[in-house]
Amino acid sequence: MILPTQRSKTPKSNLNFSNSLVQLANVWAKRYVRTVNQAQSKSVKTTEMDMRQETAAVLNQGLRTVSVQAWAKTEALLSQEVIRHQLQPDTVDPWAISGDVYQIYNFAFESYAHDITPERFAVDVAPELGKIRAKFTAIEPRVIGFVSMQFHYTGQYLLDLVPSSQRSLLQQYFKAIDDHLYMPLQRAYDAAASYSYGSPELNIVQTLLPQSSAIAKQVVQQVIQAFPAHQCYSGSLSSESVRLSSTRDAEMFQTYIWVCVLEKHIGVVQQELFPLCVMLYPTFNVRWEIVRYMLVLLEREFAQLLAPSEFVLCAPYLDSLKVMMAPEVFEDCA
Repeated sequence: MILPTQRSKTPKSNLNFSNSLVQLANVWAKRYVRTVNQAQSKSVKTTEMDMRQETAAVLNQGLRTVSVQAWAKTEALLSQEVIRHQLQPDTVDPWAISGDVYQIYNFAFESYAHDITPERFAVDVAPELGKIRAKFTAIEPRVIGFVSMQFHYTGQYLLDLVPSSQRSLLQQYFKAIDDHLYMPLQRAYDAAASYSYGSPELNIVQTLLPQSSAIAKQVVQQVIQAFPAHQCYSGSLSSESVRLSSTRDAEMFQTYIWVCVLEKHIGVVQQELFPLCVMLYPTFNVRWEIVRYMLVLLEREFAQLLAPSEFVLCAPYLDSLKVMMAPEVFEDCA
């Protein structure tokens, strides 16, 4: 008989069992926590995908209304330019432009909803935007101004439909669309395809293209410092919206110069870029003095990045642009 004041000795087999039980309990607890964390992670991922698909649905539903608003703004801004530039009214077909807007933006929504990166989307959409650009410029090069503005304002109004937390990412998809419509990127790619590896013309583009955004930002910053008080249609040069559009324009000028170098001809500037500048810059209160200064800065950047033998190939087109934008060209303008 065991007295109440005595402690019983735990058998060794029981101790082993107890230790095993503790170890198993520990393993189970860890497994449970890991399972919960994995479930939570999966839940977050599912929720994010659901959110993207819901956002895509909202954007798709609002696209028709937004497209109408974008066209109204584009027409209000450029209707007088149609008359001033003596464009035939039937060359600006809002229905044809709207059809392309629906196709491209729905592709953007689908890419966003399926977690396709903006970079991948930019590659995938480039050929289609190149075809759209070629289609309109083949009829009347200046129509690309209406097309690019319609796409741009559609994107701006679409961003207003979504929470601010989602705008930054969506903006990257819409920027890819803007870039390929404002800039003859596909034309540059097509022209580059005819050159052999190591040719000086191809080397120029291969050197400048990776630096084009940095060049544009540097140029725009210097323009802002040189014209601190200037007010454009959308605000001061230093405002976010104007800074973004100015940076895009600085990239656009670079792309047109690449095309000139690759095609060995100034035609793309004469037929597209210069008429677009004459149409759009006065409308948006961009002074020619600012454009001329931007060209001087671009020339400096090119000269620093390129070998002298390569810069010589760019110089004639830069000089031609400066001559086309010279003060005496616009002295009879209001």
